[in-house]
Amino acid sequence: MKSIIRPICLAVAAATLFAGGMMAPAAARQAAGPPSADVPRPPTAEEFGREPALQGVSLSPDGKYIAAVVAVPGQENQIAVWQTANMSSPPARIGCGPRNTCMGVSFLKSDRLGVQVRQPYTAGTLKTHIFRFMITDLTGSQWRNAEGGTDQSVFANAAVLDTLPKDPQNVLITIFGRTSPNGSYIPDGSLYKLNIYNGTRSKIRVSSDKYFNEQWDLSREVRARQSLEFESGNAYFVQWIRESNGEWKEHFRWYPKDREEADIVGFSSDPNIAYVATNKGRDNVAIFEYDISARQLKEPIFETKFFDAGTVIESTSANDEGALLGFSYRAETTKIYWTDPQIDALVKGARKALGVKTVPVQWTDIATGEKARFNTPDGFDVNLSEISDDRKIAIVTKSGPSQPTEYYMLSEGKLTLLGRARPWIDSRALGDMRLVQYPARDGLIIPALLTTPKKELYGPGPYPTIVVPHGGPWARDNMNWDFSGWVQYFAARGYVVLQPQYRGSRGWGQKLWRAGDAEWGQKMQDDKDDGAKWLIAQGIAAPDRIAMHGYSYGGYAAMVAAVRPNGLYQCAVAGAGVASLEKFRTQALGNRIQREYQRPSLAGMSPVDHVKDVSIPVFLYHGDRDTNVEIQESERFYSGLRSAGKTVKFQPIPDMGHEANKWGPGDITAVLTAVENYLTTECGPGGL
Repeated sequence: MKSIIRPICLAVAAATLFAGGMMAPAAARQAAGPPSADVPRPPTAEEFGREPALQGVSLSPDGKYIAAVVAVPGQENQIAVWQTANMSSPPARIGCGPRNTCMGVSFLKSDRLGVQVRQPYTAGTLKTHIFRFMITDLTGSQWRNAEGGTDQSVFANAAVLDTLPKDPQNVLITIFGRTSPNGSYIPDGSLYKLNIYNGTRSKIRVSSDKYFNEQWDLSREVRARQSLEFESGNAYFVQWIRESNGEWKEHFRWYPKDREEADIVGFSSDPNIAYVATNKGRDNVAIFEYDISARQLKEPIFETKFFDAGTVIESTSANDEGALLGFSYRAETTKIYWTDPQIDALVKGARKALGVKTVPVQWTDIATGEKARFNTPDGFDVNLSEISDDRKIAIVTKSGPSQPTEYYMLSEGKLTLLGRARPWIDSRALGDMRLVQYPARDGLIIPALLTTPKKELYGPGPYPTIVVPHGGPWARDNMNWDFSGWVQYFAARGYVVLQPQYRGSRGWGQKLWRAGDAEWGQKMQDDKDDGAKWLIAQGIAAPDRIAMHGYSYGGYAAMVAAVRPNGLYQCAVAGAGVASLEKFRTQALGNRIQREYQRPSLAGMSPVDHVKDVSIPVFLYHGDRDTNVEIQESERFYSGLRSAGKTVKFQPIPDMGHEANKWGPGDITAVLTAVENYLTTECGPGGL
C-alpha cells in the first residue's frame, strides 16, 4: 500500500509542510558532523532556520523506491530517489526548475511522482506565493502539469484525492484553481480523472456553488456531498447521499449554532455502510457506522474517553483496498489506534527497538470533571508513515517535541536509519515538554503544553517565561517538533514556554471549544493570563520576567496583552496580528459558509481601539507577502501606538507569507533573531 492514510493530498498545508525527509546512511553520518562537546550548545537561529536536510519521505507501492525532498547547500531543494535494494548507491537527483522551491513529493504510481512546488508571485500590489502541482518520472526527464500538459507556465494548484491503486494509469485529482500566464486567477474546484502518463483527463464532477465536501466510495462513485441551506433565517448543513437507485437524498442535517457536527469520513467495503464522525450529544467526537438504507447510526465503532476521534484509516493497497486498518484521534498529538494486528505489531516492535518511554499524566476531563491517569511518550514517539503493498518494507519515523524527525526503513524485521531531518540540532540542549492542566478563574479546566529548560543547564528556576498562544483560534497545539523554533529555541536559552489551549481552541472537546464564542480579548484572554499566574504559583515562572509572543490570532492576543492593565507581562511580541476585529470579521466572514459557521465566535475587543491603554513595550513583525492577515493590520496598530506616545517597534519581513508553507529558511532565522534580541534588550526594564 503506497500510503496507509487516505486521501493522499499533495496540496501544501501548514500542518504538514515541514515533515522530515531521508537520505542514504552514509550521507546521514556525514551530515551529523563531529561529536558534540560535553556541554550542549543551544542551537542557533540559523540552525533552526535551515531547510531540513530531508523531508517529504515517500515509499513506492511496490516497495522498490524511496523519494524525498533534500536540501542542497547553496542551491534550491531537490527531489532525491533511491532504490531500496541498494540504499548505499547515490540517488537520482531531480530539480524543480528556476525560481521554484520543491515543497513535497509523493508516489502516484511506483514509477511516477507527484511534486508540489512554490514560487513567489507579484501582480500589481499583490505580493504572495503560488503553488503548482507537477508530475514526473523517477529521473525527472518527463514532466506534466495538473492540466495534463507540459506547459510550465500553467500554475495549477491541485490535490491528489486518490491514487486509484487498481487503475494502472490514472489518479483522481481536484484543481482548486490556476494562474494563467497573464497573471489572472481562474478558480476551478472540479474533480478529474487524470492519466499521469499521457496527460489525458476526464471531468468527474463540475464544481458547484451549492455542493461541497464530496465523498466517494471504493468503486470511485461520488456517494456523498453537503450543502448549506436556510430555514427561518437559520443556517444548517445538509448531508446528501446517493442511494442504490442513483437518487440523491437528504440523510441528516446539523446547525452551525449547535456546533454538533456530523461528517462522513469514509465508506466501508459494504456499499450500504458509511463511516460518520460526530459529536452530537457528546463532548468529544466519536466514529459510527451509518446504515444508509435504514438511515440510522449504529453503535460507535471508535471513541476515546477524553479526546476527539479523527478519521478511519483504510488500506490503499491494491491487494486489500478499503480494509479498515485503524483510527486516528487527537490526544497530546494526533495518534493512531491500529486495529490491523500486523501493523500494530510492527509499530510496537519499532517503539521498543527505538527506546520509546512513557510518563504518566494526571488528567481532569474538561466536560465532566472526572479524574483519570494515562501515559504519554516522553520526548519522542515512533510512528509508521508508509508501508509497501506487500507489507515487506515500511517507513518509520521517530520524532517529538525535543526530537527532530529521524527516518528509518523497516525491512525483514530490521530498522535501518535513513537519515535525520536536522542532524545539526543537539537535542541535549532542548527543553522538556509535558501536557498539563490548570483552572481558569471561572473554574474551566485549561489544557496546556509546558516546556521547561534543562535544570542541569539553568538551575531549578523560577525562569523567564514566554506565553505563546496558538493561531486560529479554532486550532490547537500538539506535542510535536516545532519547526518555527518558538518553543525549543527559547527553552534551550533558559526560558519556560507555556502554550495555553485557551477556550475557543478546537480539538479538546466541545465544552472548551464553544466557551470561546464572542470572547475574543475577554475570557479567552483570561485563560492565557491565568496560565501565567499558575506558573508563578508553581514556582516555575519568575513573576517579573514574563512576556507574551503570538502569531496570527496569537498576535492579536499579544496585542490584547499589551492593552490589559494586569501587570503580568513585561512586553508583548505580536507576529501578523489582527488589530481590528471588525476588519477581520469582514475578511473572514466574506465566505457564506464561514460567515454562518463562525458568526457566534467573532466578537470581543479590537486592540487598535485601546492603544491609549497600552502600558508595556510592544514589538510587531509581519511578512509583506501575507494575504491572510494583511500587513496593514500591524501598520495600523503601530501607527496608533506611535500617535499615543507608546513604546513600540515594528519590523516588516520581506517576502514572508502568512502560512508555514509560505515561510522560507531565512524567515525563521529572521523572526527568531528579532524576537530574541527584543526580549533580551527591550522587553521591560533591562530585558527579559
